[in-house]
This record gives sequence, structure tokens and C-alpha cells, in this order.
Amino acid sequence: MGIGASIFLIALGAIFAFAVDANLGWLNLNVVGWVLMLAGVAGLLTTLYFWNSRRRVVAAPVRERIVAEPVAPVREDRVVREEYREVRGPGSGYPA
Repeated sequence: MGIGASIFLIALGAIFAFAVDANLGWLNLNVVGWVLMLAGVAGLLTTLYFWNSRRRVVAAPVRERIVAEPVAPVREDRVVREEYREVRGPGSGYPA
């Protein structure tokens, strides 16, 4: 049920509960009005809940994680004084 249908049920229920003064022997319009209003409120809350959860998933930030591999194996018994890195970019002719 959408927001429009929920608001329509709330308005129709309020009209039946508060504005209509008809006496039907087998149907109480006040009770029908309250039931319609409760159904409209329940539909409105359900619709807003699903809209909120759908937006939360779409609006989640995208996080990239860059993992760097060590260039040389780490040895704890000696200190590496010089480091050599080979950077291959797109279009360099080498596979990445």
C-alpha cells in the first residue's frame, strides 16, 4: 500500500467516524471509520519503514580498500636500506 492509499484510508475513516451520523441497524459506521483509520496508519507506517530501509541500502557509501603487497620479503634480522618498485600503468604494454 502506498502513501496515497494510506492517507485516503485515514481520511475516509475519519469521515465515517466523525462526520457521518447515519443509523444502520446492522453496521456501525463509527467502528468502520476507526478500523479504516487504523488500517491507513498501519499501511503508512509499513510503507515508510520499507522506503527508509530501501534508501539506507542505496545511500550507503562505497568504500574501497587498497591492499598493498610487500615488495620484498620481510626479514627481521637485517634492515632493508634500498627499495625497488616497478610500477606498471595502463597502456604500458605489460599485463597488470
